[in-house]
Amino acid sequence: MSDLLNQINSPADLKKLPKGELVNLAEEIRRFMIDNVSKTGGHLAPNLGVVELTLALHYVFDSPQDKFVWDVGHQSYIHKILTGRRDQFHTLRQHKGICGFPKCEESEYDAFGTGHSSTSISAALGMAAARDLQGDNYNVIGIIGDGALTGGMAFEALNNAGDLHKKMIVVLNDNEMSIARNVGAMSEYLERMRSEPTYSRIKRDVEVLIKSIPSVGEKVLKTAERVKNSLKYMLVPGMLFEEFGFRYIGPIDGHNLESVISMLEYAKNIDGPVLVHVITQKGRGYEPAEKNPDKFHGISAFDVETGTKLPSAPAGVKTYTEVFSSTMLELAAQDERIVAISAAMPDGTGLTAFANRYPERFFDVGIAEQHAATMAAGMAVSGLKPVLALYSTFAQRAYDQISHDICLQNLPVILALDRAGLVGDDGATHHGVFDLSYLSHLPNMVIMAPQHEAELREMLFTAFGLNCPVAIRYPRGAGLGLPLDQPLQALPLAKAQVISSGERAMLVGVGNMVNVAERVAEKLNREGLSVGVVNARFVKPFDEELFISLAQQGIKMIFLEENVKAGGFASNVIMKLLDKGCLQTNSCMSIAIEDEFVTHGSKDLLHQDLGFDVPSLVSKVRNFINKN
Repeated sequence: MSDLLNQINSPADLKKLPKGELVNLAEEIRRFMIDNVSKTGGHLAPNLGVVELTLALHYVFDSPQDKFVWDVGHQSYIHKILTGRRDQFHTLRQHKGICGFPKCEESEYDAFGTGHSSTSISAALGMAAARDLQGDNYNVIGIIGDGALTGGMAFEALNNAGDLHKKMIVVLNDNEMSIARNVGAMSEYLERMRSEPTYSRIKRDVEVLIKSIPSVGEKVLKTAERVKNSLKYMLVPGMLFEEFGFRYIGPIDGHNLESVISMLEYAKNIDGPVLVHVITQKGRGYEPAEKNPDKFHGISAFDVETGTKLPSAPAGVKTYTEVFSSTMLELAAQDERIVAISAAMPDGTGLTAFANRYPERFFDVGIAEQHAATMAAGMAVSGLKPVLALYSTFAQRAYDQISHDICLQNLPVILALDRAGLVGDDGATHHGVFDLSYLSHLPNMVIMAPQHEAELREMLFTAFGLNCPVAIRYPRGAGLGLPLDQPLQALPLAKAQVISSGERAMLVGVGNMVNVAERVAEKLNREGLSVGVVNARFVKPFDEELFISLAQQGIKMIFLEENVKAGGFASNVIMKLLDKGCLQTNSCMSIAIEDEFVTHGSKDLLHQDLGFDVPSLVSKVRNFINKN
């Protein structure tokens, strides 16, 4: 353990250090964090960029009385280290360990739970309003990145905060990136702010000078307001934040502790909304992360010396994301109407290769899933074939647009939902376990889930042949290593695949749960129970004919899906069988996620917790088959 870091068990301990020691502490924290994250994986680059900023925040303010709201939260590791969780940090993102994001249940210092983008200003404003209504006296600080500032919700909050004029501080952590490099007008605006910092310095110096004049200072300051406003338009184009009603401070060097502390002290004494613009470097202090900040944004275990990721899949086996990427290139070469849209995640969703080959047909809209969905609808209604690639959990942010702008108009937009089902170490905010439920009840929507990576290729090919909204949900990680050079063929709509037949029961798997079902069936068949397996393929519309036939034959059906039980695949099939009058007592069982949020941990351990592992499933299915 580093000498200085070993002394810090709370922010109170940090305040005992002389300012001069903070620079050394910052370097110790970086070494500590790199060493730990190299073993656990996690969001390394964003945290390396906010070491000095986090130290300054805790040095100036009094947490937990003062409230910090971390936007997204993937830059909160230093905050966790400084607030009593240093000795638990080796359990980061591990099963039953500390979470990779702020979590209220984990610590009183985590004022607001986060995991999705662009929420901090809204939450901070809500806290400030509650503080004033309740007659309390504490500071509220929202920390937001320039990437998260591309989200529309952030602008809604800025607009409201300027109107309410509550005392609050927004710290804009500007590192020119979200996950990939930022795009859009806001990014260009901030670039101008970085390059023209003169206005803020002059404004602050003039105010201090005028206020220091006895008796007349305040009067002169008010008289000078018009001159000041003219000055800002001369020196900095737009001054957007001040037009929103915020006092703007910056931009300042986020790695200069003395400057950051000084500006935060200054902001602390302003009565009203303040925005402190801090320039940081993503990946700061670790050369591999500085050179490739996007690769180290979220990374699995790696070798510290080289920065090389440790292998997480068998050699030569492609991930689902890689298969989606290569199939997009293959199909786009055949049809120039195919376009791709990303919400600030071209690399994570596998669209970087598409962007490089077809730059004019690729659109990165920033962290703006709502806009992305409606933009895709506009493309579709104009004759293009848009593919909107999102992580399943982030597609939730665009539900209204998917419903009204895509499905209501029955537009051929393809939703490629990566990281569907359980995603492991990122936990509750990132598991994609609601998509089957919230998409299934939308009219006109077709939903598919591949058993393996080869089927993902076929589903994408099939989707382009359907003139309607289509969602394809596929899991995180490696496929099964199947050949990917077979000619593409369209799948028959709403037809399941009977992999094997059973006289007693059929295990009906959705997506990657088909592979689990096959292993369960193999074990039960060895016991003498005749159990078959069905690959559902289509979640909506599903194979009514097959399931009605199985029900009429008295064959029990056990449905397996990595989705919440309510509104999922099984519930929809069972409801249909009930409507058709062929649902018999104890003829169907749903194995899905109950009414709960699933914690973080490796997928294998989460499967054990949920009873989705093979031994648990064998026991459940055996008992169900033998019932009555």
